[in-house]
Amino acid sequence: MDQPFAALSQRFASRFGEAPAFLVRAPGRVNLIGEHTDYNQGFVLPLALEHSVRIALRPRRDRRVRLYSENFQQWVEFSLEKLEKAQGWGEYVKGVAWALQEEGYTLQGWEGLLESQVPIGAGLSSSAALEVAVARAFAAVSSLPWDGKRMALLCQKAENEWVGVQCGIMDQMISALAERGHALFLDCRTLETQQVPFPSLARIVVMDSGTRRTLSHSAYNERRQQCEEAARLLQVPALRDLSPQELDQRAARVRLDQVLYRRARHVVTENERVTRTVQALQAGDVAAVGALLNESHRSLDQDFEVTNQALNELVAVAWEHPACYGARMVGAGFGGCAIALVKEEATEAFMEFVRQAYTQRSGYRTELYPSHPEQGVECYSGMMDDRRSR
Repeated sequence: MDQPFAALSQRFASRFGEAPAFLVRAPGRVNLIGEHTDYNQGFVLPLALEHSVRIALRPRRDRRVRLYSENFQQWVEFSLEKLEKAQGWGEYVKGVAWALQEEGYTLQGWEGLLESQVPIGAGLSSSAALEVAVARAFAAVSSLPWDGKRMALLCQKAENEWVGVQCGIMDQMISALAERGHALFLDCRTLETQQVPFPSLARIVVMDSGTRRTLSHSAYNERRQQCEEAARLLQVPALRDLSPQELDQRAARVRLDQVLYRRARHVVTENERVTRTVQALQAGDVAAVGALLNESHRSLDQDFEVTNQALNELVAVAWEHPACYGARMVGAGFGGCAIALVKEEATEAFMEFVRQAYTQRSGYRTELYPSHPEQGVECYSGMMDDRRSR
């Protein structure tokens, strides 16, 4: 049993009087490249992080769910017979239960202990990790067949229709389907996936800018509406259907507004950068991957306008270190995190440089999370002697 699970299992036993029946973990994610392309039916290339949501749980004889969050130090408790909306982190749990039952699954009640190592609000998909972990917990206690892609779609439905956040499918898919040592190439229209090997001599460092955004209070929805309007004016189903050359031709023909043009140009060129990154990874060309990350950040800053001063300073600091192949902001933007692709052997030196230089220039402190691509959701028996199907 790994140390985090062992400690969680002991705390569960102290609280509930016996060992858990199941242990579930679902990872957070970072998107290597492909930002704001998911809701434009485009391409993304996320990977799962070592930072995960973990749940220790046991089944109940009734159809109630009780879950204690160690992070929030709060219980959520509800009946599967009567789901009612409220506020708070528990809505992600309820939303998954609602989506599974809407799909026709018969659910069993359970109770458990929840801990999350995924920073909240940093753009690392703490909500999707929670949703996928909860779905896996329901599957375990209810003896449901586990289909990662189908469950990811139901978790997305929970966030869209129950919680009310119009996220794309990327976050849930990577948490459900990731393979250790690989990034996941995902076509957000067809949901076709491909596992892409990640270079063993490189490492991803997630860099928290120390600034936060809330999706409902950011320009996220505005950007999404601008993309949809640009696609309508350009007469395509979605911006993923355009090449850079086709965008320029159609934009000139319809005299597309310059703001909408820049938004569309980011999405169209970002899709192209994703496919070029897959090719570079397959060829083992880490320097080319780094250069594409840099291009992505400049596009997010200048064309999509979703960075902020702190993110730009953090990325600029990373670019200065000789061990950095490339860096860019990640997530919805307006705060949160950036990533850097660095040489494995120089990771510690890189992180120390970034910590000092970023604080001196911005006044913010950065938390750094080095990670290799991790496995997607997993479920074990309470004794950790049975790794169940993902």
